[in-house]
Amino acid sequence: MAEEVLAPLAGKVLSVAVTVGELIEEDAEVLVLEAMKMETVVYASCAGTVSGVVVKVGDQVEEDDVLVSIEN
Repeated sequence: MAEEVLAPLAGKVLSVAVTVGELIEEDAEVLVLEAMKMETVVYASCAGTVSGVVVKVGDQVEEDDVLVSIEN
């Protein structure tokens, strides 16, 4: 079953730290968002294999948008 990592707030994707197929641990850095000149690190909610990266650097996202999918 895939777990989705959601955007905690609206903002711009500054960096993506994971790739599809990568094994990650719970609380691993997934990406960094920028909103109002503040950077917010988004962490994995579970351990598993990254099955999808929905966003790329420069994308604008809204709160609760799906960013990454993780198969656990």
